[in-house]
Amino acid sequence: MMEMKELIEYIAKVLVDNPDEVSVNELEGKQTSVIELRVAKEDLGKVIGKQGRTARAMRTILGAASTKIKKRSVLEILE
Repeated sequence: MMEMKELIEYIAKVLVDNPDEVSVNELEGKQTSVIELRVAKEDLGKVIGKQGRTARAMRTILGAASTKIKKRSVLEILE
């Protein structure tokens, strides 16, 4: 089964122009895990999308996948 970190990394790499600069870090807590996504500065707009639509879609997918493993996951897009 794909981990949440790998899921976000996969989606981000498909969206950006500089996939080598995508880095994902997972901070695991007991009930919640925070997934930090970093991309190249010029790719930031691509992962956020118009009016945050792409970021919202990624969070929705993450939420749905997290429900399956009974753990809450939060996506933070870092600059």
